[in-house]
Amino acid sequence: MERAKGVCHERPRAYAMMRPARLAVGVVSAGRVGSVLGAALARAGHTVVAASGLSAASLARAERLLPDVPLLPPDEVVRRADLVVLALPDDALAGMVRGLVATGSLRQGQIVVHTSGAHGVDVLGPAAEAGVLPLALHPVMTFTGRSEDLERLAACSIGITAMGADEAAWNVGEALAVEMGAEPVRVPESARALYHAALAHGANHLMTLVADCAELLREAGIGQSERLVAPLLSAALDNVLRHGDRALTGPVARGDLGTVRKHLAVLTEQAPEVAPAYRALARRTVARSETAGLLDGAAAAELTDLLDDPAEGQQIQ
Repeated sequence: MERAKGVCHERPRAYAMMRPARLAVGVVSAGRVGSVLGAALARAGHTVVAASGLSAASLARAERLLPDVPLLPPDEVVRRADLVVLALPDDALAGMVRGLVATGSLRQGQIVVHTSGAHGVDVLGPAAEAGVLPLALHPVMTFTGRSEDLERLAACSIGITAMGADEAAWNVGEALAVEMGAEPVRVPESARALYHAALAHGANHLMTLVADCAELLREAGIGQSERLVAPLLSAALDNVLRHGDRALTGPVARGDLGTVRKHLAVLTEQAPEVAPAYRALARRTVARSETAGLLDGAAAAELTDLLDDPAEGQQIQ
């Protein structure tokens, strides 16, 4: 990594100016994220010169979002680009970087960006040794790979990681994020794992939680379950983002032991696959409610004992 610090004079003039010039962009690959970021960079005035993609879905996305952009093998895409966007699954990223270095596809002065939330710039170490400027730019958003994602970028943040004290590199990452319409947020390399775990816990598990909620309502014979819960869930999300733990409501936060016992019983009987998640989340709600002063110690202890008791929930009371 030290060699990369010594090649600043080889980097594009835009790098020295702390903002990107009009760059030739190569996208590897044209998945949901890569195709949208490529389109966002093109909208900002850069030129997408090539992209890679093999699946029918990737070809369709590229045709829709990156029209007239040639689809080439990854090494050819990289050779044509000043700015390389590696929009790959987390586990595929390190191997791709090693492969590009081994084939001599990278050159000094290129900017190489990956979009993985789980990785910082360490994964780009072999590329940095080849003289490129390594950056991690992770859009904090879920992608559909459709044109509406371009507008959603304007309301999201991008988590940026650059090499430690290389302030100019951080500025390049921030400038790219702003050009795509997003808000840049600095994420130190040391925080990257916890940063990504937090986002996955919040977004991915929220989707699972909401899907379970809607499914339980349908199984209870209640129609239009998504429409029924949408205002409730939207209000809950808004409240917790505005007020934190003080927004907690419901039987756990109120200390309603009897109601929680009924919940455990009906879930154990009719939705045993959901019951463990209910118990785990209810325990966290007890802890947060007690810390927030919504539950006293005695009520919190009673609820915790109930939730920890495997015998509870064996029959509806």
